[in-house]
Amino acid sequence: MAERSTAAVDVADNSGDKPLTAKAEQSTADGVAQNPERDTDSDKAQESGPAADAEKKTAPPELHSGHKLARRYRLEECVTRLDGFSSWRAVDEKLRRAVGVHILPADHARTRAVLAAARSAALLGDPRFVQVLDAVEENDLVYVVHEWLPDATELTALLAAGPLEPHDAYQMVSQIASAMAAAHREGLAHLRLNPNAVLRTSTGQWRIRGLAVNAALRGISSDTPQRADTEAIGALLYAALTQRWPYESDAYGLAGLPKDVGLIAPDQVRAGVHRGLSELTMRALVNDGATASRHESACTTPEELVKAIGEMPRIRPPEPAFTAPPEYQRTTYQQGTYGRPTPPGVTQPLQAPPPPLQSRTGRALKWAVSALLIAALGLGSWQLADALMEQGDKSGGDTTTQPTDDGDKNSASPTTAAAAIKIQDAQEYVTDGGSQHPGDVKLTYDGSTSTYWRTKTFNEGPELAPYKAGVGIVYDLGSARELATADIGLRYAGDHTTVELYAADSLAPASLSSMTQIGKVTTTGNSAAVKVGKKVKSQYVLVWITAVPKSGADPAAYSGAGYKQAITEVKFTG
Repeated sequence: MAERSTAAVDVADNSGDKPLTAKAEQSTADGVAQNPERDTDSDKAQESGPAADAEKKTAPPELHSGHKLARRYRLEECVTRLDGFSSWRAVDEKLRRAVGVHILPADHARTRAVLAAARSAALLGDPRFVQVLDAVEENDLVYVVHEWLPDATELTALLAAGPLEPHDAYQMVSQIASAMAAAHREGLAHLRLNPNAVLRTSTGQWRIRGLAVNAALRGISSDTPQRADTEAIGALLYAALTQRWPYESDAYGLAGLPKDVGLIAPDQVRAGVHRGLSELTMRALVNDGATASRHESACTTPEELVKAIGEMPRIRPPEPAFTAPPEYQRTTYQQGTYGRPTPPGVTQPLQAPPPPLQSRTGRALKWAVSALLIAALGLGSWQLADALMEQGDKSGGDTTTQPTDDGDKNSASPTTAAAAIKIQDAQEYVTDGGSQHPGDVKLTYDGSTSTYWRTKTFNEGPELAPYKAGVGIVYDLGSARELATADIGLRYAGDHTTVELYAADSLAPASLSSMTQIGKVTTTGNSAAVKVGKKVKSQYVLVWITAVPKSGADPAAYSGAGYKQAITEVKFTG
């Protein structure tokens, strides 16, 4: 697992001297620095003055691998240690999963700001961001726990292989801009948005890490946070299209622009760049009010950038390339030379197929085969006639006429048997508050009923509202399918569990109101069979739980008594 390049832990950047947005610009991400020493020097070079000197004197906590926080988080590997804080890859022994942890001394100058930023980011609960799982002040330490994404790849690593395809760049800027617009609506800014902070998961979804927390760790602020984040998105798109950083200094493994030429459009830097994306980049970068050669207005907020993307023609994915099969070549066996080497320079003529069987044995064999065929046909005809006569006797003796539609249903049942649909991927869906256990989602379709994904324990129930609209998982069926039923295995019985099915448009749908409800069921047992009432074809299906039963403590699941539920296995049929 490429945990070092994809984990949810914070690092410094190597942005150089040219600022991107706020004066401390070039944000860090919740990822692992490829060269910690170089990154450390770069960040130290950006700080000056008495305040910075005072903060440098605060030494990071002296911790080591194997140390446990709250008797739960076991530190495995230190990824970053500078500016009085350290970042670690750790293991949550309670939930048996990898996490990332930022650790500061309780008397650090930025401790209050980091705690406030982490708790605000945790309340957002948007799956497009790497989630903050915990923020704790304990004894002399303050630590923030993040998701760790081993199956994701940083944009920095993607760009090392070359610029992105136009469709990939379009998907990136569209998803990143819409996510940041949602964050700003909640009053949260990133301010350290760079290629290290952007990840692409194995399913093609783009996620952002370090929202608010990275800036707080570095003491970064801005009078114009929306413009700062919008310009950062423009720099990301510029790098994705050109494999160059849009400033004179080199950064993130990318070469900067030539000196004294200013900010030039991406399609002037590299041939074949999509014209619409190039102009969108210049509108996002602002460039002190100047845009591209055309006269569109600059985008100074993520909301304006989302609107500009929506006005663009949709960019289609590239057509899959197929390699032509090799030309057919005749073998020596087919040419009649098998076992008989041909002298050099002599071409062996093709042999004619052998003549039909003409001998006495051949004729006897043909007559025997013919007799067997005739006997088989006679036996089959006799059985068919006998079956027809038996059916006629039954219909003649029965005085009750059966409806014809029953016969149609009975005859059609063997051909309309439900077919199982294989689940390709899944992701926890969060509308409000924090997530439940996103790392255990894959356990709901691993073929084992002993593993499960569970909700947190609630004090009130069975209905989760008004404290929470619901909890659930979005499943990817691989392609648009028409569902018939959904069989959902549950861990806890009692009271009642309410499960709803929705047809979604992606693994991370915008809102519940944008989806179509296709089924609902309430059960008190350990399983829920949801029959689809509305025939809709969809690639993505949301299993949404709005009520959970009351159950006692479950030591095996590290769960106390209260209102809760767990999904052991989900099976779809169509």
